[in-house]
Amino acid sequence: MSNTHDAKEPGGSPHGAHGRPPARGDAWAAFKASPFLPATVLVLILAAAAALFAGSYTYTMANPTPRHIPTAVVGPLDTAQGARFVAGMERALNASLKLRRYDSEAAARRAVDEQEVFAVLTGRPGGGGVRLDVVGAAGASVAQLLAEAGASVGRATGVPVVVRDIEPLQKGDPRGLALFYISLAAVIIGFVGAIQLSVHARALDPAERIVFTAVYALLGGFAIAAAVDWLLGAVDLPFAESWMILTLTMFTSGMVFTMFNTLMGRWAMLPTWGLMVLLGNPSSGGAVSWPLLPSALGHIGRWLPPGASVNAQHTAVYFNGHQHLFPFAVLGTWALVSSAVFWFWRHRHPGGRDRVPAHAAA
Repeated sequence: MSNTHDAKEPGGSPHGAHGRPPARGDAWAAFKASPFLPATVLVLILAAAAALFAGSYTYTMANPTPRHIPTAVVGPLDTAQGARFVAGMERALNASLKLRRYDSEAAARRAVDEQEVFAVLTGRPGGGGVRLDVVGAAGASVAQLLAEAGASVGRATGVPVVVRDIEPLQKGDPRGLALFYISLAAVIIGFVGAIQLSVHARALDPAERIVFTAVYALLGGFAIAAAVDWLLGAVDLPFAESWMILTLTMFTSGMVFTMFNTLMGRWAMLPTWGLMVLLGNPSSGGAVSWPLLPSALGHIGRWLPPGASVNAQHTAVYFNGHQHLFPFAVLGTWALVSSAVFWFWRHRHPGGRDRVPAHAAA
């Protein structure tokens, strides 16, 4: 008996049908259902993110240029020498000095402590030239730029100039970057911690998730401050205040990711990275002072968590006793809004014990 009969598939198709390529629509449907689609999307997103990350930092830091530099004026600067020096400084900087007159050196110094001005110009009577007081603690990049320009302009205009730094940076942080880096660490570890809670502690209920975010923020803030101050001795921090600023920064960053995870699910990393890293960190004023940033970024950065963190930390370390409410209000508002969005739309968050599959719970 012959075995060469035509075999049929259960649906009636001969084996030869396997040899035909699938239709285009079927191939696309199979691709969409496979893990290759999200992997391909991630490849493209990561490439774009790499370019944006490098571009955002290069744009703000590669060639910082002053626009307007608030400067205090004390004494007889309306002389010919003073006018010549100011005009020379504006030409050298290709920017305007926003001159603010004060009645005394003490009043000008209060303006420095309040971070209202970045330098003090004092006219010296009797043709004695000018004294240019820069403030390294208010912004190392601005202070260096002003000091170099002041010495150069003095030589070019024949005006005697004395340059001094009336509030220098600490010896362990000569470039003024330590506070930027500890704030950056709090921002990044803040949202990375929230990501890890979503991956490894997915079953946490909303209240538990907020509590654990606060706990790792509290411990993480302590660890950052202790490493920089006690272990490395790089910066002498007002420990309790710096710790609380880092804790609030880390908690805020974690809750920002949690908010976006509630609203956007698995793509939450995109707006978090864009807001906190691509936009927030370059515009924070930590690596490049606000007067040297593009004007729009300088204003936007103050309203974002990284900029608020740098601002609060900077004032705590170098201008103790002149802390402002604004950066704490910014951090607190972001934390409160993010927590509220998560709480009121918590049913959309992918975590929670009622959403964990039975086999995963087991």
